[in-house]
Amino acid sequence: MTVVMRPSPLLTEVYLYRQPIDFRKSYRGLSALVECELGHNPFDGGLFVFSNKQRTKIKCLFWESTGFVLYYKALVEDKFKWPKGNDALLTITGQQLNWLLDGFDISAMKGHQERHYDTVF
Repeated sequence: MTVVMRPSPLLTEVYLYRQPIDFRKSYRGLSALVECELGHNPFDGGLFVFSNKQRTKIKCLFWESTGFVLYYKALVEDKFKWPKGNDALLTITGQQLNWLLDGFDISAMKGHQERHYDTVF
């Protein structure tokens, strides 16, 4: 599989909007939703992820120093496995976003628990 254009897996501020949106919205409508409904500043460097009702399309919005960038992916036959929950926004990593774009269920994926020790003895 060749991946040409993708959001960076190194992104740390990725916000997944859980409710479906009207996909006729352009960067103007999406940035207004981010600012007015979600209370975030769309110019702060966060990437915002949206889906349609059928979960067959994803739009990502982010500000890149001189203008907005929209990333759009439409599936031909499958659906994205959209995380469920009550909060309007779910904070995920850039790696999780890429897994979602690849078709993985990110809510079911759990890595090893992070360990912290003070000494080796």
